[in-house]
Amino acid sequence: MYFTVQYCALVAMCDTNTIHIHILQGVSYLSVFLVGLLLNMASLRVFFIKRATWTDTHIFMLNLAAADCALILFLPFRIYDAFQSLPITPFCSFLISTHYINMYASIFTVTAISVHRFLVVKFPFQTRAWRSKKVAVAVCGAIWVMVVMICGVFSDANHPQKLLTCYQRCKEIPLPVGFLAVLEVLGYLLPLLIIVFFSTQTIMVLLKEKDQEETTVEKRNIIGIITANLIVFVVCYTPIHLGFLLKYLAKTNHWETLDWDGFWQVCEWIATTNCFLDSISYYFLLKQFYSKRDQKSPTQVWWFRIKVRISDRVRSYSSISFRVRVRS
Repeated sequence: MYFTVQYCALVAMCDTNTIHIHILQGVSYLSVFLVGLLLNMASLRVFFIKRATWTDTHIFMLNLAAADCALILFLPFRIYDAFQSLPITPFCSFLISTHYINMYASIFTVTAISVHRFLVVKFPFQTRAWRSKKVAVAVCGAIWVMVVMICGVFSDANHPQKLLTCYQRCKEIPLPVGFLAVLEVLGYLLPLLIIVFFSTQTIMVLLKEKDQEETTVEKRNIIGIITANLIVFVVCYTPIHLGFLLKYLAKTNHWETLDWDGFWQVCEWIATTNCFLDSISYYFLLKQFYSKRDQKSPTQVWWFRIKVRISDRVRSYSSISFRVRVRS
């Protein structure tokens, strides 16, 4: 093991291309941090405007925002490591674990939202019996407990002796097969199948219903949000899980002709962009929800104006009659 650690450190020092890669990483993650912080703060502001009207849907959305914000708040360590290189200590293992805990908490939360949304649309009356904020809190808590337990079981995979840098594993040490299987199957394939199935079923249910023009516009917006969330999930999380598999195959089959590390770093950055892409979708969803609740229909505005005019005329007539009585 000592020889392996020394070999990894020697590779890191001798590779001149790592300097340019680290600078590019720092700039890329800095942009994600700034954009993600601004968008998540904006979405949380809209979210907390009327917290008295929260439902179980808002609890799931809050849990997703919490996972995204936690990922963003730990990005400054990664940015600093790209420019100054943090020392390889147990704190690096903690940072790696925290990064993936937040990422998979976001994946499982999006999965739970897709299932919840389908049940509400497909069975609106039956779901009233169990829909509550306590159930949503219990589901979100179970997600965090499951993710932390899995990360704790495989914590040895990110031991400091197996790291090339604070955020990168040594090239000579592949991921354990069991850990790789959990990441690929439980962390990606199963959530992907669930999200695709329930999202398409929800869209089909919405398209079959025939309602008024205003309701049709609302359903189109909902279908657009569901489609956008599905695309974001596939685009952000497919490359990194493909990278997990290719890195393992490259090491076990000695595929040394291709730059798998460069490909992996790009995939990891793409997965990180999900933290602000989620905030865009849910910011507009919350904004549309609250603006729709607050705005009045044209008929309501018309009646309001009539009432104001009538009340003004009544006041004017009463004041005139009062003056006439006083004079008489």
